Amino acid sequence: MPPKKKTHEVTLALEAGNAAMVDLGKMLGPTGANMRAVKVEYDEATSKNRGEIIPVIVSVYEDRSHTLAYKTPPTSFLIRKTLGINSGAANPLTTTVGTLSSDQIKAIAERKLPDLNANDLDAAIKIVAGTARSMGVKVPS
Repeated sequence: MPPKKKTHEVTLALEAGNAAMVDLGKMLGPTGANMRAVKVEYDEATSKNRGEIIPVIVSVYEDRSHTLAYKTPPTSFLIRKTLGINSGAANPLTTTVGTLSSDQIKAIAERKLPDLNANDLDAAIKIVAGTARSMGVKVPS
């Protein structure tokens, strides 16, 4: 049997364990995928991380079947969650919204390592620290 031909690939950032049908409908409607099946599969797979934003890549094939590939939460989301803030600074050059410790940055980098363009943990830590600085978060030098 020849491999299925992929017709669409859509990346969605949805709330873990509680994907909104409105968001799914907007992005998956034109693909012909079964939105209800995608929602059920996503919600079951991410239910242990409720309250987080878990990106997923939905691949839709010509027979309208689908596969889901899960990613780690966005770095900015993990930083905001760690600090307990709702958003970064409007002007990160003049405003500081919080401070991350080296251990907190390392923990975020370890979680994000599979999805980052980094070969080792040190490079991942630098990427996370850069994201934090751009949000107006103070990081150790």
